[in-house]
Amino acid sequence: MSAYVGLGANLGDARVALAAAVQALAALPATRLAAVSSLYASAPVDAGGPDYFNAVACLQTTLAPLALLRALQAIETAAGRTRPYRNAPRTLDLDLLLYDAVQCADAELTLPHPRMMQRAFVVLPLAELAPERVSAAQRAAVAGQRIERVAPAPDWYSSKR
Repeated sequence: MSAYVGLGANLGDARVALAAAVQALAALPATRLAAVSSLYASAPVDAGGPDYFNAVACLQTTLAPLALLRALQAIETAAGRTRPYRNAPRTLDLDLLLYDAVQCADAELTLPHPRMMQRAFVVLPLAELAPERVSAAQRAAVAGQRIERVAPAPDWYSSKR
């Protein structure tokens, strides 16, 4: 199954945190890291704090959606993520955006992610990896949000620098 994960961070050394998160995603059981987008810098949406660094990763996994979500949350916790209030600045944010064609909405998990197409920091990197999943209208809808591509993949997360 193909799963797309949004990565973001805006506290501490966010680029290092995201690179470590990519390595942690690659190490998940029953999972292969298939691709990672370029790295983007973006203004916070509906939040304060410094700019974010963002990317999207594509995983091939046999983990069930809820098991994958819990694995993502464990990676966040290991990176020092706390949730003091909604949309608080964060050391690491991993969002399960898409899991094949699965659609669900319950207290723990909503797929596809309900706000992903409202955020340029998801739309642009997702379009790099899966252009068929992002329409021209969806790109246009986020065109007014400040976002900048700062590093191509795999330059920003590769340990072979």
